[in-house]
Amino acid sequence: MTLAAVTELAAGTNEHLASMSNTLVYSAMTVYTLAFLAYIAEWIFGSRSKVGRTANALTADTARQTSRPAVTVKKAGGTAVLERPQVVVRAAAGSRDVPDGPGAHGGTVQGDLYGRIAVSLTVLAFVVHLAGVVARAASVRRAPWGNMYEFSITFTAVAVGVYLVLLALRKNVRWLGLFLTTTVLLLLGLAVTVLYTASDQLVPALHSYWLYIHVSTAIFCGAVFYVGAVATILYLFKDSYENKLEAGLNPGSFATSVLERLPASATLDKFAYRVNAAVFPLWTFTIIAGAIWAGDAWGRYWNWDPKETWSFITWVAYACYLHARATAGWKGRKAAYLAMIAFACWLFNFYGVNIFVTGKHSYAGV
Repeated sequence: MTLAAVTELAAGTNEHLASMSNTLVYSAMTVYTLAFLAYIAEWIFGSRSKVGRTANALTADTARQTSRPAVTVKKAGGTAVLERPQVVVRAAAGSRDVPDGPGAHGGTVQGDLYGRIAVSLTVLAFVVHLAGVVARAASVRRAPWGNMYEFSITFTAVAVGVYLVLLALRKNVRWLGLFLTTTVLLLLGLAVTVLYTASDQLVPALHSYWLYIHVSTAIFCGAVFYVGAVATILYLFKDSYENKLEAGLNPGSFATSVLERLPASATLDKFAYRVNAAVFPLWTFTIIAGAIWAGDAWGRYWNWDPKETWSFITWVAYACYLHARATAGWKGRKAAYLAMIAFACWLFNFYGVNIFVTGKHSYAGV
């Protein structure tokens, strides 16, 4: 077989793999849509009536009473029965001790059934989605994140993977499902319509093992930052809802039906803080790895390229958030606003810089 024939065969194989990748991504979008509808059904059928909410409140009161058994102490030759004091273990000083909601299913059997179906569909969509990413990698014979299309399909797959891992660890995060599938469908739709780029090789400067290290950690950090951002947004809504209840106001029926099923604001705040704090060191490593790669590829570790600059701005924003979160006067909503600013910096670094700003990281176009 001649060299030309081998080259033609390889090109045909790569084209077939690229076509397969596209088909798998579209198939994953179809299954994600079904999962999205199932999550919607979970929220709808989990919406409890006034009678159901009253029964839940009575059950909660009974549970609190029975969870604090009496304490018997000896006193002057006899005994005295004292009520065990309630111990607050979740809420910080000065915050409310509000129990977590039952979840999107609202404590109903039918809602829980749709939630389980939604999770199963999410797992199936993730497997198909991941297969599409692998097929794309095989078609270009490199890591599948050389342009924004590849970065988008990989980022969304990792975000779903993070969600499924949290579920596998039995974390109470199923309320994330509806928001996650909505975002994934939007990003994949943008990727296949606006950001799509045909399979191609990278410029020589990017042929380095640092591509696997630097970009993979950036994708993972972005996925975790996204989870933290969703929790922060929901925290702001839930905190506002709890403030209204505390002030004796009556929120709307729709807000009540949705927000009462979410975890307490203190729980959401803690969850967002923990995921952001856990991934922040890895984001620091991502910037360092990028600087080392820049030194190998361009001869300088730091060029103040727009991508480098906004990566550093994002790092500073999250550092300010973590510092504020650890400072007594900046906990709660103030720190949450900083977290949203930090995630907005990450989003602009991902979309704005790549699309609207020209720099050394613009080698792949979109």
